Amino acid sequence: MIANFDANRALALARHTLQIEADAVSALAGRLTPAFAKAVEIILGCTGRVVVSGIGKSGHIGRKVAATLASTGTPSFFVHPAEASHGDLGMITRDDVLIAFSNSGETAELLSIIPIVKRIGASLISITGNPESNLAKLSDAHLDGAVAQEACPLNLAPTASTTAALALGDALAVAVLDARGFGEEDFARSHPGGALGRKLLTHVRDVMRSGNAVPEVRETTPLAQALMEITRKGMAMTAVVDPEGRAVGVFTDGDLRRLLETSTDWKTVPIGEVMHRNPRMVNQDQLAVEAVQVMEANRINQLLVVDNDGRLVGALHIHDLTRAKVI
Repeated sequence: MIANFDANRALALARHTLQIEADAVSALAGRLTPAFAKAVEIILGCTGRVVVSGIGKSGHIGRKVAATLASTGTPSFFVHPAEASHGDLGMITRDDVLIAFSNSGETAELLSIIPIVKRIGASLISITGNPESNLAKLSDAHLDGAVAQEACPLNLAPTASTTAALALGDALAVAVLDARGFGEEDFARSHPGGALGRKLLTHVRDVMRSGNAVPEVRETTPLAQALMEITRKGMAMTAVVDPEGRAVGVFTDGDLRRLLETSTDWKTVPIGEVMHRNPRMVNQDQLAVEAVQVMEANRINQLLVVDNDGRLVGALHIHDLTRAKVI
C-alpha cells in the first residue's frame, strides 16, 4: 500500500474530473456558430481526402477523429505536422481538407506548414481553444474548443481540453455522415470484420447447406426411408418436395416423437401423410440475420431455403448461423 494513497480522495478526484469534463463538453453546444455548418459543408465538398493533423495529445485526438471519419464514409488519414514539414506534406493536395487540432492555436509545427497548405489550395478547418490564435485566424472555418479549466489538479495536463476537442471532432463526423445519408449497410462495408458487418453483409446463401448436404425426400417416400435421410444428413429434419422440387413440407425429430405416441404404422406410411405442411422458409437472398429472426419468432432450429420460385436450394440450422458468428 502506498503511504499517501487515500481511497476517498481518489474517488472524489474521479468525480471532480468527470464533472469538469462533462461541463466542458456541455458548454460547447452553446458556443457552436455557423462556422460549424461551414466546416461540414467544406468536408462534404471535398473531392480529395480529409487530412487530420496535430501534435502531442492533440495529435492523439486527431488520429481518432481521422479514424472515425474514415469509418463513416469520409476518406481520411492522419499526418504528423513535424513529419509533414520533412516530406509528408506531399500527401496533401489542393483537393484535400486539412483539419488541424491545437489547444493553443499557436503550435509551431502546425503553423509552419499552414502557409504551404494554403498555397496548395487545400481548405483548412481548425479546432482550438483560442479563437484569437493565428491558426484560428488562418482557417476557413474555426471551431471553438476552449474550456474553463483542465481536470488536472494542476490545471496543466491536457484533460478537459482534449475531451472537448474529441467531442467537436465526433460532432463533425456525425453531422457529415448524416448529410451523406450514411446508413447501417454503409457502416457494415467499412467494418466487415465486426459483428455489425457480419449481420448486415452475410446472406442466407453464404451460410446455408446445399447440394447433397440438404435432407430431401418426395411426398411418396415411406417414413422409414425418410428417417434414414434425416440420419444421414444430420439436421434432425428433412424437407419434403414435389416433383418440381418445390418445398411442400418438413418432417422433424419432434414430429417423429409425436407420431410414435399414435397407432400409425410409421414404418410404411408415406411421409406426405404425416409431414408438417407450410414449413417455415427463407429466400436464399435474404440476410442471415433475418433467418435468425424467423427461427427465434417460431422457436425452431432449422429452416428450408428456397429460390424465388419456391424451389428448395438449401437448408439452414441454427448451428450454421452460430459458426458464421451471425449470432
